[in-house]
Amino acid sequence: MSDGTIVAENAAATGAAEEPTPVNGTADARQEHASDASGSPGCEPLAAAAAETDAADPDQPVPAPSGSRAGRDLPAALAVGFGLGLSLIAILLFVPNVFIGVAAASVGVATWEVAKRLREADVLVPRIPLILGGQAVVWLGWPYGASGVVGAFAATTLICMVWRLFDHGLRTAPRNFLRDTAITVFTLAWIPLLASFATLLLLEPNGNLRVLTFMILVVCSDVGGYVAGVLFGKHPMAPSISPKKSWEGFCGSLVFSVIGGLLTVTLLLDANSMIGVVLGVGLVLVATCGDLIESQIKRELGIKDMGTLLPGHGGIMDRLDSMLPSAFVSWLVLSILI
Repeated sequence: MSDGTIVAENAAATGAAEEPTPVNGTADARQEHASDASGSPGCEPLAAAAAETDAADPDQPVPAPSGSRAGRDLPAALAVGFGLGLSLIAILLFVPNVFIGVAAASVGVATWEVAKRLREADVLVPRIPLILGGQAVVWLGWPYGASGVVGAFAATTLICMVWRLFDHGLRTAPRNFLRDTAITVFTLAWIPLLASFATLLLLEPNGNLRVLTFMILVVCSDVGGYVAGVLFGKHPMAPSISPKKSWEGFCGSLVFSVIGGLLTVTLLLDANSMIGVVLGVGLVLVATCGDLIESQIKRELGIKDMGTLLPGHGGIMDRLDSMLPSAFVSWLVLSILI
């Protein structure tokens, strides 16, 4: 063998040894995909099976998936869902004003969950004024209506701005002040402000039945989306945000919600059935957007759920994501059309 050949072979071996190895790119992508494939009941599980198959060793048998196709503990989710639903129905029918306290408590826990997750991501939202101010936004709608809600929201916004400005003292300039205050105001509007419309809805004539109507329609949307997504879901709606949501599931949500709207508006509110159609379509649109908004927030924070309080569901915020915008739309539609 010539000296030139030996030199060439040594150079090739050295180059191969120094060639950089890929660092977990595919594995990380699969992990992110698999993490996002599991969501709340009522969402369409397109990606869970695909993520498990992609990550599996082709030479090893694939184990049977545990739980539901949605990646959740379905029995626990159903038990919690039925328990919460029956409790709320009883409250709305027999002691409707107690619902304001339930809504306020849910808002407080959900705000704490979101603030905790944000602070874990180094977004320093002022938790104390945010949570206390959120309570004011919900409660002041009871005696003062929309004026109380708007006043509490504006006051809480100003207090949070000043709190974040001086939370490190007068001699230290705050870091990321604009980002943190903007996200604080977003959280205040996303949770307490939207939830306050459930209080305003309760204060309308037959308000307890109006609140019950909107909650039934949100459940119809979730159930219809889950059933149609599991049985027929093949076309992702927004795969870059939530791969599990499908257009087939969206159609199922529409069908269930419109039927629910026709029945509840006619039987509970004794109103024109077409109002039920308008309300059903409107709630599916905003409930779906609410799901996608929270999915994107969780994706950016790198988490699966906002909390762990509700077995099979995640946190309180994971159950409120679709109800919050639905409360506003329900108040708007029913206040105008009935």
